[in-house]
Formats: sequence, C-alpha cells, structure tokens
Amino acid sequence: MTQTLDRQLSAFPLQQGEIQTRVRGKISGMQINDIVQQALTTGYLSVADENQLRQLLQQKLNADDLNAFWTLQNAVMTGCVKQQSRELPHKLSCI
Repeated sequence: MTQTLDRQLSAFPLQQGEIQTRVRGKISGMQINDIVQQALTTGYLSVADENQLRQLLQQKLNADDLNAFWTLQNAVMTGCVKQQSRELPHKLSCI
C-alpha cells in the first residue's frame, strides 16, 4: 500500500512532503469522497462543491479522499464531469 501511494503521490503536482503531511486523519463534515461520488453520479460539479473542495484540500487528507480527488480530476479532464464554473452563461447579451 505504501509503495502504491508513494508512486501515486509522485504523479501529483504538489510537493511530496506537502502531500504526505496532508494524508493523515479524517476531515469532519462532508468528505471529499462524498462530493466526488455526487459529481460522478450527476456528471456535474457545482461552484459550491468546488469551493467546498478547496476548503477540504487545505486540511489534512486521508488516502481515500486523496484518491477520490484524483478520480474527480480525471473525470473532469476526460469530460465525464462538467464544472459549473467553466460553463458559458446560458443567456448571452445580443449586440
């Protein structure tokens, strides 16, 4: 498990030491895993959920939440999950 996690950590854009510091303990309240499950189920990530993720990522993470976040990143990059913050406004003003 440790070797697998170490290999995964080396692929993540944060510094190794910073990630290893974050991968400890549980986060109280809504987990990253919960937000990811919802986004994967609906195919959509709201602005509120993105903001919640930003707050959670500033705290110590457990390995499950870190893996869930990587899964979400992959789903967004492959187009399986759309981000509300990246969508064009539905009503564009006409000139």
